[in-house]
Amino acid sequence: MAGGIRESGGDELSENHEINVTPFIDVMLVLLIIFMVAAPLATVDVNVDLPASSAKPAERPDEPLYLTVKDDLSLNLGNDAVSKEALAASLDARTGGNKDTRIFLRADKAVDYGHFMDVMNTLRDGGYLKIALVGLEGAAAASPPAQGTSSTPAPVGATP
Repeated sequence: MAGGIRESGGDELSENHEINVTPFIDVMLVLLIIFMVAAPLATVDVNVDLPASSAKPAERPDEPLYLTVKDDLSLNLGNDAVSKEALAASLDARTGGNKDTRIFLRADKAVDYGHFMDVMNTLRDGGYLKIALVGLEGAAAASPPAQGTSSTPAPVGATP
């Protein structure tokens, strides 16, 4: 007979019931590295002591544009230092000339009201009328954060 049935089980392969997790671990490590690199780029690294607010936090845009007034009265647009005279030109460059862009204004507690209003007037003179004030959220903001911790600023209101 040309085709016979073998009764010996010597040529059969045994079934493997183990899961190979190496590709899964490789994918997870790549994702971990991506998030470790991208996370620091998504924050503003200018230290400022923000006052607290009890107002309801507003929604944050995908890419907020922060203008920071530090305690030494210097200005930072995002993470970059900018002079008061070059503020309008820097804003135009960052927003592409879109005057409807909301500017998130942060100021240290030590900044006096007159200087803060002077910065707001500079923004208004530059044509930027949508200004959101940034402060610390709720009751956690009432006490200063412990040394070595950071608190996330949140926009608490906006001018029309």
